[in-house]
Amino acid sequence: MKNFSLVILALAVVLSFSAIFVVQEGEKAIVLLFSKVEKDSDDNAVVYGPGLHLKVPFFSQVRRLDARIQTLDGEADRFVTSEKKDLIVDSYVKWRINDFSAFYLRARGDKQYAETLLKQKVNNGLRTNFGSRTIKEIVSGERSELMEEALVQASESAQELGIEVLDVRVKQINLPQEVSSSIFQRMRAERTAVAKEHRSEGQEKAETIRAEVDRRVTVMLADAERNARTVRGQGDADAAAIYANAYNKDAEFFGFMRSLEAYKNTFKDKQDVMVISPDSDFFNYMKGTKVQ
Repeated sequence: MKNFSLVILALAVVLSFSAIFVVQEGEKAIVLLFSKVEKDSDDNAVVYGPGLHLKVPFFSQVRRLDARIQTLDGEADRFVTSEKKDLIVDSYVKWRINDFSAFYLRARGDKQYAETLLKQKVNNGLRTNFGSRTIKEIVSGERSELMEEALVQASESAQELGIEVLDVRVKQINLPQEVSSSIFQRMRAERTAVAKEHRSEGQEKAETIRAEVDRRVTVMLADAERNARTVRGQGDADAAAIYANAYNKDAEFFGFMRSLEAYKNTFKDKQDVMVISPDSDFFNYMKGTKVQ
């Protein structure tokens, strides 16, 4: 009798533990009874929130699902614009489960599988929106409109998965590497051509300025030379007038001064040699002979 009581007690404990399940914070759960989702009287799936709950022992299975907002941030994808130009688009999606029964049935309750399906649906919407716009329209100001339309399309197509799409964002838009390289090379060639044009224009202006400066210098030198000759001629004329005036006043003194000046200019260099007769008129004032 005692052993039978222990068996009953053990079975009661096992039944108690198998009839109880716990849902953690941030999770929600659905219960499968004979592989079918448990539903209420309105034929809606029963969703259990965080806490302690009861289920039918042994015949029920609990499927816990993450109820928090999820971020789908995969690899960048290639899209084609209306100009048939390729773009590499990096985007992300914010989503969460809003129909746990549909999510379990359509997405197998597998987050990775659900994100694969959701990524396809979001990319289809982005592909449609990128395909109806040019690169200029996408980059210049229609990115917000594009993301809003992609959000609407993704939300509609994701409903069958039991997923609510909260946001679709385009993080970055790039050109393919081969296109970027050709564009950079073309830009570099254009900048090089502009630089060469500026250099040639600068060189032309430099030559013009240099020629103008040379012309002004030549004119200034010519004016200076003309003025110098004028001054020199005026000086020579004044000197000749002074000499003539001095000669008219005292011819003897004038001759004496001219002879002294001649001596000075002749013998100013000690290495100068002059071969001349002592009786020459050149030495008249040195000999004390009066010039007739």
